Amino acid sequence: MSWNRCMESPQINVAVEELMFSLFQRPLHPELFQIYASRQLNTEKYETVIWVTGCTHVVSVFAGDVCLCEVVSTPGQMLPSRGLIERFQFHGPRTHKCTLSRGVSYMTDFQVEKMSPSLYRQSHTDLERFARNRGIFVKFPELEIGRLQPFCYVDFEVRKTELHIHTFAAYPDQVTMIKTQSLFDFQ
Repeated sequence: MSWNRCMESPQINVAVEELMFSLFQRPLHPELFQIYASRQLNTEKYETVIWVTGCTHVVSVFAGDVCLCEVVSTPGQMLPSRGLIERFQFHGPRTHKCTLSRGVSYMTDFQVEKMSPSLYRQSHTDLERFARNRGIFVKFPELEIGRLQPFCYVDFEVRKTELHIHTFAAYPDQVTMIKTQSLFDFQ
């Protein structure tokens, strides 16, 4: 399901190190976010809702009565404190793991990659081409800076007891990309 893009432009003019990663053990309401694209995935073990919220994202995974919600947000994004497991900013590479009761575990790692303009453009082209066959790719040509467009690509791989999420969020003003890899495991 995708929304019409007749809404305001996303906030992309932020210092990458000010972006926030949050992990919640609860669902979050769509009213909190400006959603540019959405996808729902269903398996026997779990259901997933993915929202592209500008050059940021929300991934909510439901398995029985357990919910994990991964959020990358801009500074000032109103988020609840109830159900918050972890929150940190994007300062260099990082890995985070947690295991919840009832056989649910989660792991993520991310990196912040500064690029040359030509590598940035090539990454944009390659990821947009790859997205023709899988994932969600949202670009914002109206916010182009120096022939570089901001974009967000969320790739996912659904397995019987696992969900793999790879995201790429590109910030042209800093010629920088944030890459995340997350694994939701339901044993």
